[in-house]
Order: sequence, then C-alpha cells, then structure tokens
Amino acid sequence: MGSLTNQILISMPHMADPYFSKAVVYVCEHNKEGAMGIIINKKFQTQDLKKYFEKLYIGYDTIHSLVNDIFFGGPVLLEQGIVLHDATYKSEGTINISDHISMTNQEHALKDLQNKVDIPFKLMLGHSGWAQGQLEREIENGDWLMQNTTQDFIFNVNPKQMWQQAIGSLGVDPGSSLGISGQA
Repeated sequence: MGSLTNQILISMPHMADPYFSKAVVYVCEHNKEGAMGIIINKKFQTQDLKKYFEKLYIGYDTIHSLVNDIFFGGPVLLEQGIVLHDATYKSEGTINISDHISMTNQEHALKDLQNKVDIPFKLMLGHSGWAQGQLEREIENGDWLMQNTTQDFIFNVNPKQMWQQAIGSLGVDPGSSLGISGQA
C-alpha cells in the first residue's frame, strides 16, 4: 500500500468506537513507521471544552477568543493544539502536508490566521495515531475507506455533513452493515 498522506479515511458504518464512529480523518503522515491523522468532522461541545480547559494551562476564554469552533482531532495528546490551514499561509513551524494544506502547532500562527479572513483554518485538539502496520490492518479489516480529498472539502463542508457526504460519494449506504468486522 502506498502512502495515504493527504487522503481521508472514512469510518465504516459498523465502527462503534466512540472516537471514530462516523469519523472523517485527514491523514497528515503515513510511512513505514505508522500514521498520524486528524479527525476533521467532530467539534467539541462548549460545555465539554470549558471543563477541559479548566484542567489546562490556558483558559477557555483565551482560546475561544481566537476561534469559535474547536475540533476533536483524536485521542492522542488532547492538550496539544494543531492548526490545519491553507498552505498559502507560511510561518515558522509550518509543516506542508500537500501543495494546498499545511499544519502547525504554533500559537502565534493561530493568532495570525484569525486576522487573515481569506485563509481557511481549523483548530484541533489532539490527533489520531497508528503504530507500524496498524492502519493497514484496520483498512484490510474493512474499518476504513480511503478517498482523495480537497481543501474545499476539509475547510468548507459542514462538519455535521462530512461523513455522510464522504461515505455516500463512495456508494456506501450508511445504514448498511457491510464490512462488519470483529475480533475473536
């Protein structure tokens, strides 16, 4: 299997994991050591964020003043923010994922992007990670579908509609139980 970097993973309807049920994951890195991705369609609820930020060094009001929507990027390192943004924005610490999409974890970039209305971005807390060969096994088990994506899909499609749109574009009936997998 070639690199899945800059593609999306779409969870199959049978996936019951609370983190990944109806998830759309943008793959930021995929190589022989493993994979790293960010769930792009799950927003934190305000009440959950307030409780969460009370436990961190930064106040909810401080971060909420920078962005309205904060996304759950995955269960790994929830205390770390990652800004996924259009690659036309360049800053120290920016990592290019593709010609059109980059990411950074620099707070100054988040502040800067807030003032650039023509550059789309999303703030994520946490990310998703897979050990060597783990993602490939999950794909073989039928837990994920892969699809090319665009920056328009990532930044402009309503997060509540992303999973339905992505899985439907591949001809999968979301009510279907196809691909049920399990472990013995």
